[in-house]
Amino acid sequence: MTSTTASGWTEHTTTALSDAGYRSSAPREEVIGAIAELGCSITAREIADLLRERGSGVGLASIYRALDLLDRLGLVKRFDVGEGVARYEAAPPGGDHHHHLVCDSCGTVEPFEDEALEDAIHGLSDKTAFAIAAHDVTLRGECPACRAGTD
Repeated sequence: MTSTTASGWTEHTTTALSDAGYRSSAPREEVIGAIAELGCSITAREIADLLRERGSGVGLASIYRALDLLDRLGLVKRFDVGEGVARYEAAPPGGDHHHHLVCDSCGTVEPFEDEALEDAIHGLSDKTAFAIAAHDVTLRGECPACRAGTD
């Protein structure tokens, strides 16, 4: 997430929480800041590690509570890439999103965007009786570094 995007998401998130009747809290603000800083595909443990490095006393339970609230309000997106751990990322207010490539060898998760894929998914609504409201695409394989190591 670029610094401009991160600050826009942070501001949007703070406003949305206030509009929904939630008071500002230091632990929640720290979690929001960590999400903005860490970017895509992060775990609660990664947020806890960053906050601990900063000397924060925010515990893992508070982080999960904040993530749950942000997810319920549509301010973060929660997803699973098949490793049994929930991952999170900021949900941009404009609805923009991306998908993920996951390395089965090292666990690296990389975001990707593909306009043709988006068009195909939206076109599927015309071919089926489903009104597609949301979608997630996770492609699994081997990253270039791991592939190079097996040659």
